[in-house]
Amino acid sequence: MHSEFAHAGRTIGYLDVEGPGPSRHALLLLHAFPLAAEMWRAQLEAAPAGWRLVALDLRGFGASTPDPASGTVSIDDYARDALALLDHLELPRAVVGGNSMGGYAAFGLLRLAPERVAGLVLSDTKSEADSEAARADRATMLETLARGGVGAVWERMQPALLGATTRKSRPEVVERVRRLVLAQHAEGVRRAIERMTSRPDSTPLLAGIGCPTVVIVGEEDAITGVDVARRLHERIPHAELATIPGAGHLPALERPHEFNTVVGRFLASRF
Repeated sequence: MHSEFAHAGRTIGYLDVEGPGPSRHALLLLHAFPLAAEMWRAQLEAAPAGWRLVALDLRGFGASTPDPASGTVSIDDYARDALALLDHLELPRAVVGGNSMGGYAAFGLLRLAPERVAGLVLSDTKSEADSEAARADRATMLETLARGGVGAVWERMQPALLGATTRKSRPEVVERVRRLVLAQHAEGVRRAIERMTSRPDSTPLLAGIGCPTVVIVGEEDAITGVDVARRLHERIPHAELATIPGAGHLPALERPHEFNTVVGRFLASRF
């Protein structure tokens, strides 16, 4: 399942599985901050019949090489790596699923190569650029990282990253997410914060989205909550909206059965 390939002097890591029967379609999964492709394990293990599921380690996370320490970065760098992965796997098109930061990367794919996007699964994400308050918060996050490393970032994010139900009644999920966060490279985390801070407003893209789209949100998401998801849903023509009870910002991890059910129905009905 774990694979890597070389591209432009860098290593790109990914997970790759096929559901039962011949693969007719592909779903490319882009992970949240500050996690890695491994966050999609429950989705990969339940790959639907006829579908190939591929989860990318975004640049600087998991097995993918971090950026150089200097130089400018863009959220679209993640989209370029996703396109390189699709080319490597000889996949002309894929449904693209993104959670949070992965959703920002999915919008990057729409900017760079909309013809490669067969559909969208947008989980707990938003189209707007950061507000001034959000950019200030990310600056504080950079200071937290510099002082205390990735562990300090986890401590700062944990109360909002996971829903109240998960934190209260599912300690095994909290521990799994903690381990996944702590396994990440500090430089990848730093550059991701810079990318999210500088990302463009993707809202102008929404009205032109013509592919099947489902917007998913954890009912207890304290970062990009239900109201944000509703706005996103309203702006994308013919999009579907699904709320996952008992989940926060990471419903694919917190409530994998419910999340997989929503995605499975979407894929089966629209492709």
